Amino acid sequence: MFTGIIEQTGTIESVKGAGSNLSFWVRSPLSAELKVDQSVSHNGVCLTVEEIKDDMHRVTAIEETLQKTNLGYWDPGTIVNLERCMSMNGRLDGHIVQGHVDTLATCTALVKKNGSWEYSFRVDGQFGSYIIEKGSVSLNGISLTIFNVSNNGFTVAIIPYTYEHTNMQQLKVDDTVNIEFDIIGKYVNRISQLQKP
Repeated sequence: MFTGIIEQTGTIESVKGAGSNLSFWVRSPLSAELKVDQSVSHNGVCLTVEEIKDDMHRVTAIEETLQKTNLGYWDPGTIVNLERCMSMNGRLDGHIVQGHVDTLATCTALVKKNGSWEYSFRVDGQFGSYIIEKGSVSLNGISLTIFNVSNNGFTVAIIPYTYEHTNMQQLKVDDTVNIEFDIIGKYVNRISQLQKP
């Protein structure tokens, strides 16, 4: 379980195929503090730490994860957002994030404001019911509030701190991000579907 408050960014050092899986070595300031078998969010994807070496750690993404996320596009040099699992005695500064990505969202517009940035995204229409005005969403693991909602799109505003401390600064129009919709909204949506005659 995560909060969507990014702790650090890491750099992909190497990518290695193993059957239908991909293993990644990630270099980051957090790596030396991690433990084998620990869950860590990488761009919003919950991955298990398998090995630690100096200031790097290794994780593996299976085929199911690669099909639903943008991890298959990671190359050496890619910057990823990192967050360790939340401590149950801490504050929930973002929202409840499971690290279970629902799909990809495509950046459709980027507007630089006076001191902030606005990014617009498009998702497949089947996910439109999960998007609500002023609702929460996780983009590449970042807990954000959405606005300007349409049937299959929305906008988020990025403050300078988030811009400087995550990989949002590298995002361009037509790039994809991992998106996880709010778990409470998903449960409510499912219950309402089951109650339909």
